[in-house]
Amino acid sequence: MTKQWKLKEIVLLSVLGVVFAVIYLLAFGIGQGLVGALTPFGIGPLGYEFIYGIWFIVSIIAAYIIRKPGAAFMSELIAGTVQILIGSPAGPQLIISAAIQGLGAESAFAVTKWQDYRKRVLILAAVLTAIISFAWHFYSSGFFAYEAWLVGVMLITRIISSILIMALLGKWISDQLAKTGVLRGYALGKERQQNRDQDAA
Repeated sequence: MTKQWKLKEIVLLSVLGVVFAVIYLLAFGIGQGLVGALTPFGIGPLGYEFIYGIWFIVSIIAAYIIRKPGAAFMSELIAGTVQILIGSPAGPQLIISAAIQGLGAESAFAVTKWQDYRKRVLILAAVLTAIISFAWHFYSSGFFAYEAWLVGVMLITRIISSILIMALLGKWISDQLAKTGVLRGYALGKERQQNRDQDAA
């Protein structure tokens, strides 16, 4: 599989980054609502963790569809940059968070030299992204000030959210798009076509 990027792949990567930047910004509002609802019970910080996987999902979708080194990292970086441009309250620090999240996902694919995009690798990407991003937020967001049990629950919740939303939902969305035929010119679409040809043979 050639690692040279094609123009259409760069365009798709950019489009995904922009689309999910808007989704990420909307998810921020949902997260705030969850934090507000849980704060009276003393577990407000868990609010964002339940849906944290949504902020990682573009990396899986881009990587799973395009299958080139850098797809996961660049898609998150684009999404983070666009969020700032359209008014994210997180500010410039969001660029660092996006880069860390992208590197977390990219590292899983790097282990397989960007050759394996099966479900187990997508789940590995989700777990690594959750852990690496959590380590960053432990210091940047002051998680160390929380009680140990709450920090542990937050981490476990983020990992589960990442597996369900980032890996499984991200794969499902990509597979549904592939079924429509719009991805026939990309790695995932070509794989689907090869499988159909083999089944028909």
